[in-house]
Amino acid sequence: MPHETPFRISLVVVIALTMSVGIYHRLRAAASGEKISHKEEGYAFAIVLRLAGLCLWIATFGYLVSPTSFQWAALPLPLWLRWLGVAVGVASSFLMYWTMTSLGKNLTDTVVTRAAATLVTNGPYRWVRHPFYVTAALLMASVTLLTANWFIGVSSVLVLALLAIRTPKEERFLIQRFGDDYREYMAKTGRFFPRFRR
Repeated sequence: MPHETPFRISLVVVIALTMSVGIYHRLRAAASGEKISHKEEGYAFAIVLRLAGLCLWIATFGYLVSPTSFQWAALPLPLWLRWLGVAVGVASSFLMYWTMTSLGKNLTDTVVTRAAATLVTNGPYRWVRHPFYVTAALLMASVTLLTANWFIGVSSVLVLALLAIRTPKEERFLIQRFGDDYREYMAKTGRFFPRFRR
């Protein structure tokens, strides 16, 4: 097992960058005082998704505090690939900033839109409808690579699969809210990947 200190420091940097952006924008969006219900998402689904996310966070912080305790889940990755994970993580933090700045006060942690929500089609939303999830996927991939830990990778895949399952319901709420404007937006953009026209 290579010396883990540089990767632990890198993980702290990626977490600090990402969390500072996330916390700032979540607090800003929540400042309206509007209560957002998780009822439409389904309480059981919401609990499963958040438990999967908690499992991912526990594994990530467990590696950070004591990497030898997670030796059982170590992946034999080359150092260059782990450093690529660091680079992707830092880049993804900036992509998170761009995404959340574009989304503004529309941010919620469920499928329901805010009362004063606006349709965002600028920034990364110009190319994909859910750049926040794309950014989350890149961040999770980067953490998996830089920690070289398959358990973190499996936990990440579970969280991302649950988000992908939830996305069509989220889009139904967006159609209810924005109608034909959102349908036109859907026709021009991919859900998670850009739609290139010939």
